[in-house]
Amino acid sequence: MKKTDSDWKKKLTPEQYRILREKGTELPFTGSLLNNKEKGTYVCAGCGTELFSSDAKYDSGSGWPSFYAAHKDKIETRADRSAGMVRVEVLCRTCGGHLGHVFDDGPGPGGRRYCINSASLEFTKK
Repeated sequence: MKKTDSDWKKKLTPEQYRILREKGTELPFTGSLLNNKEKGTYVCAGCGTELFSSDAKYDSGSGWPSFYAAHKDKIETRADRSAGMVRVEVLCRTCGGHLGHVFDDGPGPGGRRYCINSASLEFTKK
């Protein structure tokens, strides 16, 4: 999906743009979807691609919405060595938007914790 910066700025809020396009991070415990417990699907705020099921959401205590599984064919990961850390960045495969990071300290069979910014997501209720 190819859009110009101007196109993205028209579509996204300033906070969504900062996170999705400039790889920002929202402050912990401030995201609008952190405490959402409704059933449904979390989609990319940039392009609407389905990324996470509410069934995989859990309270990690980290301050960001956390999921133990993602729709694997809808995300991509890459090494992130910014901010003096070594992490694995999670991006939307469709539009390339920065979603957050994935860590190997989650529950379940995969042991993953997808730590995702609320501003990079929209929620579709079942």
